[in-house]
Amino acid sequence: MGSNRHMVADSRGAHTPDVARAAAPGSEAPSGSRIHNSISRRASLMQEPVLVLNATYEPINVTAVRRAMVLMLKGVAQAEELHSAEVHSAAHAHQVPSVIRLLAYRHIPQQSRALSRKNILLRDRNTCQFCGRVFPSSELTLDHVLPRSRGGRSSWENLVACCYRCNNTKGDRTPEEAGLKLARKPRPFTLHTSRQLMRLIGHRDDRWRKYLFY
Repeated sequence: MGSNRHMVADSRGAHTPDVARAAAPGSEAPSGSRIHNSISRRASLMQEPVLVLNATYEPINVTAVRRAMVLMLKGVAQAEELHSAEVHSAAHAHQVPSVIRLLAYRHIPQQSRALSRKNILLRDRNTCQFCGRVFPSSELTLDHVLPRSRGGRSSWENLVACCYRCNNTKGDRTPEEAGLKLARKPRPFTLHTSRQLMRLIGHRDDRWRKYLFY
C-alpha cells in the first residue's frame, strides 16, 4: 500500500459543486449545509476501501477509491467490480470501483511490508491496542511498548496503534507500570496478515468474496 501522493485527475472537478446549475435562472441555490454535506459524502466515498488484484486475479492490496481511480485513469488497472455510486467531474460521471485488477503482473516479495505509520494502523485495524476502541487515523498515534528512553526500538514488535488518551496515560512507562494491557502481541505485517485483513474488510462488500477464497 504505497503512498497516494499522485495527482488525481478528477480531484478538483469531483469535489466542486455544480455552480452552473445552482446559478441557473429560477433554480433554488443550495444551502451551505447541503453543500457541506454533499462534499463530506463525496470525500468519505473517495476513502472507501477497494480491493486490488494482481494481473493473475490474486488479491494483493487494499487501497482507497481515490487511488484506485487514479490507477484506472492512468491505464494501469481496470475495474472488475463496481459500486452503484458515482463521482462526477466537470465533463464525466465515473462509477466507483469496488475491485480493480492491475493490467501488468506485479511481483510481490514474500516478506514484511515497509514499517510505516499507515501500515501499523492497518495491521492494528485502527484500533487502540490498550483500550480496544476503533478511531479514525487522525485520532491515533503510535506508541513504543518499551519506551525509547529505555532502549525501545521503532520496530514492528515494539510499535502499536494507540489513542491519545491511552498514550498520555502510559507516558514514558511500560504498559504494566501504567496499569494497561496490550490487546495482542505486535507482530510484523506480512502478506498473510494482509490477506486476513482483506477478508475482514471484505465482509462489508459481497463483491470481494469470490476473490478472497471464502
